[in-house]
Amino acid sequence: MPLAITRDISPRFNECEITHIERTPIDVDRARAQHRAYVNALKQLGCNILELPAEANLPDSVFVEDTAVILPEAALLTRPGADSRKPEVESIAQALSPLVKLLFIREPATLDGGDVLVVGKRIFVGISTRSNDEAIRQLQQLLNGYGYIVTGVPLRDCLHLKSAVTRVDDHTLLINKNWVDTAYFADYRLIEIDPSEPHAANCLPVGDVVIFPAAFPQTRAKLEEHGYKVLPVEVDELAKAEGAVTCCSLILG
Repeated sequence: MPLAITRDISPRFNECEITHIERTPIDVDRARAQHRAYVNALKQLGCNILELPAEANLPDSVFVEDTAVILPEAALLTRPGADSRKPEVESIAQALSPLVKLLFIREPATLDGGDVLVVGKRIFVGISTRSNDEAIRQLQQLLNGYGYIVTGVPLRDCLHLKSAVTRVDDHTLLINKNWVDTAYFADYRLIEIDPSEPHAANCLPVGDVVIFPAAFPQTRAKLEEHGYKVLPVEVDELAKAEGAVTCCSLILG
């Protein structure tokens, strides 16, 4: 049974880092309600949940995905690109240390987990405002012994690689071709988002079900047309902090 690590929302959530969207006020109570519903969706799909307490002084800390990359062999602890987020890694490392071998990205590398797309033994890393070339070099070095191939991918107009493309299964990706070059993913079946929903490329497969934002019905229909079961969740308040469905959990197993 998979274990999902989540973290409650900081009371300072309105002070989150914003890069590619205009800042708008966040209703923190509504964001918490949406986060609870998201955690319940993970439970509904069979995940055990390790719920970490809110980090009062770390506004973005609900987005635990950015602190680690979970692989079958190890968990790789990142070094987030925003200085305000670097302290988030410590408590995640403490939570993971009894569960899995830990590897660490070191200075001068910066890496957000949201820039790391793992598909089988292929790892794609977004070259973004948060993740740099040194992180790609360190990743390849750390993972050489495990048989992974690491590829850097340039981005356009979005925060993270997983804003532009996410795994649906090991053969299929959901993609916004305006934000990332599809040529990097020529070995996969690509499901393109509906053009009216540019932020719809972020999905979270759990077992044989895909957790997906309820705000994007046209893209949801495309996933369903390809035979996927979709569990919609409301995350529009979290999206005001540039969050999406992969951001709010780390899933082991």
